[in-house]
Amino acid sequence: MKGILKIFILFVLVYGLSGCRIWRDTSYVTDVELEIFPDYKGVTVPCNIAPLNFMIEDADHVQANFMAGSDASFRIIGKDGVIAVPEKKWRELMEDSKGGTLSIEVSVWSEEWPEGVTYTPFNIYISDDEIDGWVAYRLIEPGYVGWRQLGIYQRDLTSFEETAIVTNKADDGTCLNCHNFPAFSSESMMFHARGANGGTVIYHEGKLSKVDFGDISPVKSTTYPAWHPEGDYIAYSSNTTHQIFFDEGRQPVEVFDTASDLVVYDLKNNRLITDPRFMTEETLETFPSWSPDGRYLYFSSYASDTLPVLFSTDIRYDILRVAFDPETGTLGEKIDTVFCAAEDGGSASYPRISPEGRYLLYTWSQYGTFPVWHQEADLRMLDLEEGGDADVSLWNDADQADSYHSWSSDGRWIVFGSRRLDGRYTRLFIAHLDEDGNPGKPFLLPQEDPRHNVLRMKSYNVPEFIDGKVELPREAAEIFIPKQ
Repeated sequence: MKGILKIFILFVLVYGLSGCRIWRDTSYVTDVELEIFPDYKGVTVPCNIAPLNFMIEDADHVQANFMAGSDASFRIIGKDGVIAVPEKKWRELMEDSKGGTLSIEVSVWSEEWPEGVTYTPFNIYISDDEIDGWVAYRLIEPGYVGWRQLGIYQRDLTSFEETAIVTNKADDGTCLNCHNFPAFSSESMMFHARGANGGTVIYHEGKLSKVDFGDISPVKSTTYPAWHPEGDYIAYSSNTTHQIFFDEGRQPVEVFDTASDLVVYDLKNNRLITDPRFMTEETLETFPSWSPDGRYLYFSSYASDTLPVLFSTDIRYDILRVAFDPETGTLGEKIDTVFCAAEDGGSASYPRISPEGRYLLYTWSQYGTFPVWHQEADLRMLDLEEGGDADVSLWNDADQADSYHSWSSDGRWIVFGSRRLDGRYTRLFIAHLDEDGNPGKPFLLPQEDPRHNVLRMKSYNVPEFIDGKVELPREAAEIFIPKQ
């Protein structure tokens, strides 16, 4: 009798603890569109992406039926309103669904629907195009002047693994910024360390070094980088940057340059290559970027005979390009205008060429050169082969800034920073571009717990695709710490 009683008690306990985790039948079906966070409805994703876990607000119980084609693949019962798919199941589903459609039917029990409601399934399109395994970015508070803990991190896009590449935990007075890689390589990396023992840290061909450009003639600061795809040169803009603050309106701050030039660092010979055309006070050159073959240098440029000392909304940047000879390290004579602000309107920043050389993606804003604080900032794209604009308006948010962006190594994906969730924090979105140039709906970087996207009080800054995990030598964390 005692044995039977124990079994009964155990059954009650197990049933009671797992009752909310039992698959249920709903009393209602609705064709009302389900609101989920993040919004993964109708997105195109790479077949090797991490699980697209999502949540339904105010749900007491939630469950989802994942279907590939007409066959039910598996069911997931949620917890705390979150649908979280085990990574192994998700990888199997993605492999089986390549080039096809994944349909997800969600049922919800809530105060509004105490007897449960099943929503019309929504679709996710699984592309045959894989995405680069990793993306690197800086995590920083979205402030204007100071910082506390910040670092450059990397995320495995096929899972939820995030690791630090380098941080300022050893000395929080050091600012780390402007990380860059040649041709998506995780074997080479550079970043700036601003502080008492700062400099430009370069890891290349297995060697770690710190360059103080104050010791190289001509003495120029180095700001925004672009590492040549062959690895022997790094183009920099040398910027004198200022900020102004507004006491009214939607935009709190404007960042602008009063001077900026172009220089090219020759890694092999430890020298700066300059050109007098890009070293004048009358023109501002910034945001350099190489063509995939390394034969052209693109950059944003503003020219005026009366350059204002303070910021003006009349400052609008063109996109120019100049030929480059990697053998001699020289820039060509002809300067081409790719985007003309006077003719096309607005101002262009962050020119980035797709890996096959066909498209030029840039950030458009009404004026200026630091669009992350411009609510109107959008991504725009030029078709360099056929000429004219390529329509990527699907990637943009109407009310908040869409700014820094980079291409995947095959040109089928972009990652970009956007403030569309709350207007303050920049978060990462990924979008597809098919072989015909058709854009897919952007999706938020997947997280194991979707609430992480809004609970992390950091902005994602300067996302760059890389081909693997960066493993810097241990000395990298100490190379810029002030000596005692």
